[in-house]
Amino acid sequence: MRAPRFWYPADGRDRWQARLLAPLSPLYARGTRRRMARHRPYAAGVPVVCIGNINAGGTGKTPTVIACLERLAARGVRAAVVSRGYGGRAAGPIQVDPRSHDADEVGDEPLLHAAFAETWVAKDRAGGVRAAEAGGPDLILLDDGHQSPAVEKTASIIVVDGRRGFGNGRVIPAGPLREPLAEGLARADMLLVIGDEGEQRAFERHWGQAIALPRVRATVGPLATGMRWEGLPVLAFAGIGYPEKFFNTLKAMGVDLKRTKALSDHQALSPALMARLTREAAALGAQLVTTEKDAVRLPGLYRQQVMTLPVRLAFNDPAPIDDLFTRVISG
Repeated sequence: MRAPRFWYPADGRDRWQARLLAPLSPLYARGTRRRMARHRPYAAGVPVVCIGNINAGGTGKTPTVIACLERLAARGVRAAVVSRGYGGRAAGPIQVDPRSHDADEVGDEPLLHAAFAETWVAKDRAGGVRAAEAGGPDLILLDDGHQSPAVEKTASIIVVDGRRGFGNGRVIPAGPLREPLAEGLARADMLLVIGDEGEQRAFERHWGQAIALPRVRATVGPLATGMRWEGLPVLAFAGIGYPEKFFNTLKAMGVDLKRTKALSDHQALSPALMARLTREAAALGAQLVTTEKDAVRLPGLYRQQVMTLPVRLAFNDPAPIDDLFTRVISG
């Protein structure tokens, strides 16, 4: 599902669709509140840090998890990741092996995480944490789950896209929030805002006064691979929460963006869809390009035909993140 445009009004003004749906938002919020209250969370024997969000989709959790794994590994901390494996059919708990698993089985994000750390998929998050814990990690990163009561979190980091912020500030279905902003932030320890300098300033102007949490800033940019992108004719497609961000990244790199295809988040890349995109690219004289997350869902026949643009997250100042991990590990 792609976010409705009225969730993120470009001019900041509330749209009529949001006002029409507003009476339903308290019902959604009440459901989240009740779910959080009626469960007794599993308390793991190792620290559990949740990388979550308040917005529904498209905030940058995946590159954040990878960046955290890289920083932890550099310090000699053995981390494991637990994910629900959205889009995959495996109920788990199952340890992800990129050599034998595919996105249809375990989801796309766990396949990316597994390149950096031991990764477990489980629809039951508590079961996934138990399985990961048995392997003896120093710390577990919970990919998503800020609105899940299944596991007790030692700390929670909320990720938000600086350009889109918290949208119109309303709860689903009138807006993009999974719960009221104040309630979600009250259970968190840190807010990570992803965006360039201008997007960071805009976020601060619009949301700064409403947020008392410690804030960390970060940017997401292309990973240098030696590939020359400037001038390359491209048909870009992406099935992620915020595909426009991927397309804007390509534009900033100077590609000749002939056409873009925004797909649904985690959309299956069927042979029929890929055949159609291949024909369109050929007619345009363009190269097919997609994201890392989409690339792991490509049918085998197309993996050599589609180029991937890898991106990585960089913290403007990693000290607060490092300090948070030091605190939770030391107890």
